[in-house]
Amino acid sequence: MAALLTSTREVFTEGVRAVLETWPVLQIAVDNGFGGVYSQQKADWMVDAVQQYFHDNSDLQQYEVEDFISELMNNEFDTMVDDGSLPGVAQQVCQMFKQCQQGEVEEVKSQISQLAKKKSTGRVKATAVKSPEEEEESDEDVPEAMECEGAAQTSSSHAPPHEANLPAPPPDEAEVDDGWTVVRKKK
Repeated sequence: MAALLTSTREVFTEGVRAVLETWPVLQIAVDNGFGGVYSQQKADWMVDAVQQYFHDNSDLQQYEVEDFISELMNNEFDTMVDDGSLPGVAQQVCQMFKQCQQGEVEEVKSQISQLAKKKSTGRVKATAVKSPEEEEESDEDVPEAMECEGAAQTSSSHAPPHEANLPAPPPDEAEVDDGWTVVRKKK
């Protein structure tokens, strides 16, 4: 792709910055330090790297841009992008580059301002998901409340105390009609 004029190139760089800064995957990687202590600097460098990639290569296809951004995320942030957002990011950047080439700088500036509004609404935050083992451990710490529906009724009745705590009698075999045999304790 042909080189852009300096002012157009600056607008394209700002467009790339706007797209990447509103991309949730990169936000999470930076906020959680996936790239180490220099995560924010890596994200800033990534904007320049993507912009330079467009200027160094001609006739880039969307899949090539996807591969390049994916490789950057993997190498710099140890992050594999599998959420399906990468094609959209690559498509936005490719579209902005074409618009800059065609002299539609005002359209690109409009998109940048829309992305800036999106960015100002808030950042995405990652939350830890508990594994099944962690959930079981946390459940053990919380005492469970037991329901005793018959407790109020049996306490007012004149049944002996040892019979008040017995469970309700099991259903008769006639009631269980699904092919199962009811096994009971001998009395």
